[in-house]
Amino acid sequence: MTPARTVRHDRDHIVGIALDLLDRYGLPDLTMRRLAAELDVQASALYWHFDSKQDLLAAVSDRILERLPAPSPTADLLTAARGVRDALLAHRDGAEVVMSSAALRPGPSRAHDVIRAALPESLPAADLGAAAVLQFILGHATLVQQRMHGESHGAAATSGVLDEVGEDAAVFEAGIGLLSRGARPAPAPH
Repeated sequence: MTPARTVRHDRDHIVGIALDLLDRYGLPDLTMRRLAAELDVQASALYWHFDSKQDLLAAVSDRILERLPAPSPTADLLTAARGVRDALLAHRDGAEVVMSSAALRPGPSRAHDVIRAALPESLPAADLGAAAVLQFILGHATLVQQRMHGESHGAAATSGVLDEVGEDAAVFEAGIGLLSRGARPAPAPH
């Protein structure tokens, strides 16, 4: 009789499977137990790689944001903001996962760095400005994803709201436009 082959899972592989489960089942059903079952291991084995579920979700958050381009001072704020929003919306509950990680791991993230690079170098308190823009994007994307969930369960009628030219897109563009105008450095006194 041939012994069963033991498969070793590394942190990167586990994060990929967790992201796949997130896309299939959503954040409420992304449990350590479900992840362990998918990997055919005991749930306790996951704690060799992650200190807690929040540690796992932080790694998933980082994976969601990996698709962002490198921070570039030549990017304009709207383009950078769209890139962050699109990364969040590319995964079911992506905005909620990234928001949770941002709340529990305060400080710069890849998303923050991309937005910060799109702000003028001369802007006073540019890090605070980048944080404000990121919080707007996270809130907006969370709202959009909640509407998408409502639509998928028949709890909301969102036709004309969720598409690229719908109301949510217009609100996003207006919000980033307002934040962008407020991000310009004040003119030098005469």
